[in-house]
Amino acid sequence: MFYTIVGTQWGDEGKGKIVDWISSKADLIVRYQGGNNAGHTIKVDNNVYKLNLLPSGIINNKKCAIGNGVVLDPWALINEINNLKEQGIEVNEDNLYIADNICLILPIHKLLDEINEITRGKKELGTTKKGIGPAYEDKVGRRAIRICDLKDPTFLKQKIDNLYEFHKDKISKHIHKITHNYYEELLSMSNYLNSFSVPLWKIINELGQKNKNIVFEGAQGSMLDIDFGTYPYVTSSNTISGQIFSGTGFSYRNDHKVLGITKAYTTRVGSGPFPTELMDEIGEHLGEKGQEFGTVTKRKRRCGWFDSVLLKQSIKLNGITDIVLTKLDVLDELKEINVCTGYLIDNKHYDYLPSEEFLFDKIKPIYKKVAGWEKSTAGVYKFDALPENAKKYIKILEDLMETNISIVSTGPDRKETIDINGTLSNI
Repeated sequence: MFYTIVGTQWGDEGKGKIVDWISSKADLIVRYQGGNNAGHTIKVDNNVYKLNLLPSGIINNKKCAIGNGVVLDPWALINEINNLKEQGIEVNEDNLYIADNICLILPIHKLLDEINEITRGKKELGTTKKGIGPAYEDKVGRRAIRICDLKDPTFLKQKIDNLYEFHKDKISKHIHKITHNYYEELLSMSNYLNSFSVPLWKIINELGQKNKNIVFEGAQGSMLDIDFGTYPYVTSSNTISGQIFSGTGFSYRNDHKVLGITKAYTTRVGSGPFPTELMDEIGEHLGEKGQEFGTVTKRKRRCGWFDSVLLKQSIKLNGITDIVLTKLDVLDELKEINVCTGYLIDNKHYDYLPSEEFLFDKIKPIYKKVAGWEKSTAGVYKFDALPENAKKYIKILEDLMETNISIVSTGPDRKETIDINGTLSNI
């Protein structure tokens, strides 16, 4: 059986916990897009693990892989591996594969990222400045350094020199000169990095042929997709489920569940449209109660009401089979809850988020008022134990999204999970 875990909103939906749970019975867990601009926080008993590149299954000592759809910062990867080692988690060639055709993020990409944000002025996109976008630009421009290039010192030197030559004019306008191209450092990392390097496409298809359990772990939310998100306020890769095929080389389409991780309200980090954003004390309450700070950026997340328009769009784009509802407990103290059921733009009704950037500021959400439950749901692990109004809220969301909510998360720990339809127990 194959499972793809995607975020249905703008990220930060709690994907790490669900991947961690499902990965306990998986044969391989694979990251297929993004870079170390994404973060997963996993809580197991009293231990908290923060991951940016490594798939969440590494905590279970499961075989994990980083696919070619990811752009890889080798310094960030090594730092993450060392941090996990200090927490008692060993990462080596026995539990980690890296696709041999993966493209690397170099220090020059971070520099270019900062320059790009400066030159945008007031139109900053709010990137993490970790070099993700420029690395993807070089990949598409066919200039990128791939992990397999590190095996040949002469070839590597030539490619790095060409890359730095290409970017030098842009950089020289903002700083005096590039003093260091990191060739020697990369060369010194070559043997270590390539100890993980494999033709992942081949291995993953062999596992698929044997009907092994494979979990594909998305990093960012669907509405940050470079094509289908709120462009240009998006990430630099495709974040929807279809990316698993080009991002890993996997070819099997059957026996595939797509789980859409969905917060019981909505959050967003950085710039961009947010129709249901709350600029009041309720928004502040959601942020404080939900501890809404980015795992990578530490930036405070913007908070707002649940947006079913956004969700229905995301469900269709991803082919989602089951919804996992997270952070229900954050709504516990609210007397009344709003749910967005549609948009008004220039007095025209929309049942989807339009692509036109010039319409974003004109969106007015249409709300359905729902009674709150004003009782604690934190840590509840049986559906029948939920307050009646919490059950009603879940049913309302299901009806609006036209998709079953199979799992409800009521806290960060593995045990704080309600498996309504036996989805987890059947894995």
